[in-house]
Amino acid sequence: MTIGPIIDTHPKPTSLDREALVRCIDECIACGATCTGCADACLAEPDLADMVRCIRRCLDCSDICAATARVVTRQTEVELAVLRALVETCAAACRACGDECQRHASHHEHCRLCAEECRRCQQACEALLAAIG
Repeated sequence: MTIGPIIDTHPKPTSLDREALVRCIDECIACGATCTGCADACLAEPDLADMVRCIRRCLDCSDICAATARVVTRQTEVELAVLRALVETCAAACRACGDECQRHASHHEHCRLCAEECRRCQQACEALLAAIG
């Protein structure tokens, strides 16, 4: 399921690029869930002490993605400066988490998958930022 159909029903749609908006929301939702799952899997790894930084990055990214998805979904009276700052923060969190998960990707499949999802979300955030201007 994508958020697109509900966005399309809004009586006062924003002037932002619909495709970039929907992609950002969808990727933020997916990334938030993926990062939560990765953090949980990291907690079960035998090298837990080596995974603390990764767990922290994943949990931060998950929370930021979830907040970003909620705020970007709201179409009424958008404050572009706030939206831009939040989406920039989300892209930065995705970059940091993706970089950290990539460090563990060769020996933890969940980290490899999380790094990939973080990259997709970062790209979606950057596309929305380009659309915002």
